[in-house]
Amino acid sequence: MTQRFATLDQLHESLDSILASPRREGRVEAITACPSTNVRNSMEEARLSPEGGLEGDRWQKTCWRKLPDGRSDPKVQLTLINSRLLSLIAGSRDRWSLSGDNLAVDMNLTEENLPVGTRFRIGEALVEVSELPHTGCKKFASRYGADALKFISQPDSKGLRLRGCYVFVVEAGQIRIGDPIRKL
Repeated sequence: MTQRFATLDQLHESLDSILASPRREGRVEAITACPSTNVRNSMEEARLSPEGGLEGDRWQKTCWRKLPDGRSDPKVQLTLINSRLLSLIAGSRDRWSLSGDNLAVDMNLTEENLPVGTRFRIGEALVEVSELPHTGCKKFASRYGADALKFISQPDSKGLRLRGCYVFVVEAGQIRIGDPIRKL
């Protein structure tokens, strides 16, 4: 069966709904660890820590961005994506993990709502928004369609963070699907 992707028109028509995600208190909708290339483990709960990021994820071992001392850069420790957008582009929930993002959240991820340095609680953990942009790639287009990549990559929508954002863990803690996300 051929995968049918959302069109650019459909994506634009849904923008208001995506941006209507909660601004102050959101919710964890999905947790995914990527232990190795193209492997996704959907989880009901997980532990976040400043040292390891999302337990079971490959960030610490194979991060693309390194500090001068060779350690993985914590500024790209975890990726968040808006669950309303993900639902639209993925078609079905079983395709959410293909994005490779650690957390799908029902929360407004725009720069206006979550400026760099904003801290928020996810379950028991405390995280902070990184200044590094999270962008789409060819894999994203192959999994969700060329129009999805065009939609998230439009220059005039950069501040909307449609592809999501990077956060890093400040205080360790457990997270679970359904946990609240509370902006501080």
